[in-house]
Amino acid sequence: MGEGNVRMSKGRIVISALILAAGLALAPGQGSYAAPNDRIQQGVTAGDVDLAGMTQEEAKQTLTEYVNGLRGKKITLRAADGQSVSVTAGQLGLVWKNPDLVQQAVDLGRTGNIVARYKALQDLKYKGKNFEIELDFEKSAIAGIVSEQCGRFNVEAVNAQLVREDGVFRVTEGQAGYVVDEEASVAAISDYLLHQWDGQDGSVDLVMAVEEPQGKAEDLQQVKDVLGAFTTSYSTSGTSRSRNVENGCRLINGTTLYPGETFSAYDAVKPFSSENGYYMAGSYLNGQVVDSIGGGICQVSTTLYNAVLLSELEVTERHNHSMIVNYVDPSADAAIAESSGKDFKFVNNTPYPIYIEGYTENKKITFTIYGVETRDPGRTVSYVSEVLERKVPEQDQIVADASQPVGFIHTSAAHIGYRAQLWKVVKENGTEVSREVVNTSSYQMSPSTVTVGTATSDPGFSQMIQDAIATNDTGLVKSVVANIKAVQEAAAMSQEQLAEIAAAQAAAQQAAQDAEAGN
Repeated sequence: MGEGNVRMSKGRIVISALILAAGLALAPGQGSYAAPNDRIQQGVTAGDVDLAGMTQEEAKQTLTEYVNGLRGKKITLRAADGQSVSVTAGQLGLVWKNPDLVQQAVDLGRTGNIVARYKALQDLKYKGKNFEIELDFEKSAIAGIVSEQCGRFNVEAVNAQLVREDGVFRVTEGQAGYVVDEEASVAAISDYLLHQWDGQDGSVDLVMAVEEPQGKAEDLQQVKDVLGAFTTSYSTSGTSRSRNVENGCRLINGTTLYPGETFSAYDAVKPFSSENGYYMAGSYLNGQVVDSIGGGICQVSTTLYNAVLLSELEVTERHNHSMIVNYVDPSADAAIAESSGKDFKFVNNTPYPIYIEGYTENKKITFTIYGVETRDPGRTVSYVSEVLERKVPEQDQIVADASQPVGFIHTSAAHIGYRAQLWKVVKENGTEVSREVVNTSSYQMSPSTVTVGTATSDPGFSQMIQDAIATNDTGLVKSVVANIKAVQEAAAMSQEQLAEIAAAQAAAQQAAQDAEAGN
């Protein structure tokens, strides 16, 4: 019993001694490893930054400056061909995830019971304590950099092409392309920054996908058969419209289209600008003929449309003109227009490549489509236009033009309105085997427009011409205009006669003065 009490007393003595020692060690200013209550203990670091002796605010500012320094480090993103772009870690969305480590550093050795605090200080004395500065990067920022700045590294594949010169085809080889795989590149950059980056300037490779070119020489060399050809004339066109037709033909000529690919006539000939070879010429707009840059381009798409029909390729988009055209039958036209979004599109639905040849000669435009003929030799296809309805304008439309003088008259031709459809007729060995409607088209009726000038300083003439225009009677308007011009000419002659008389009088007076001076 007594012996047991002795052991307990000794235990209390040992614990008390430890507590006393710890208390002395933890007393402010006691021991080389204990810091004042408002400062971080000796031996505490965060990453590469020594926090010993700092207040909470000092440590927070120091670490913030450290992280800001990391944001300025350059990260170079490298493409496969040696090109690169340099950005900063800040641009890649660097963020400091655990700023609460500052509070943890301040509390170290000051929280828990006296034994825990004693142990923490002993650990600091002999081992120190390093807090990890946890960094992260915003995926959206990385994705934005890759999308906006690395797209320039993309090199599109160049498909093998056919070129026809002097009636002979030759093959030009294709070239592989390289495209930045944005999703994989974002993942690679993120992995580098989070697991490999040492906080200094660094570099990482972008993930590039290889884009193989289409076309093999053996496939292209088979393209030699004429699938369809069509010609239209622009012999009545002026210089500007003729140039537009020739320019559009040139832009389409030489196109190689692979199986399943879609051809857009609008994409091939745009933009309609002088830089792209176009001039101002007449075109249709809201039932009127107006001058626009590229006027006449629809004859190019129309000629190609008919060649495509004869080749039996798949037409996926086609629009008729607002008014009838004179170079093909009704329903055989294909309009394109930037303002209305009209386009002519077709798909190469054959198992082989096709080649589009276009040329102009003697004010005629021709498109020929070459491919591999798979249709039966006895099969022929033709297209027949059928007019379902015809509307003829009953009278002229008279329009006043205040920018032109009284006496000016200009007449534009009328356009008959049509409703028509186009039939596809297939024959085998001369016998018709099928007939189907390809399209239906409606064309606006447009009366002849008589533009009459109304500008005059004579109120009487102005009223006369306005009254005549109000009747919408072309004959009366022309008669009134003729009368006004006759009066104006008579008035002009009278003025000339008065001027002659005045000149004669002045000459006589001058002669008399000269004679008197001589005497």
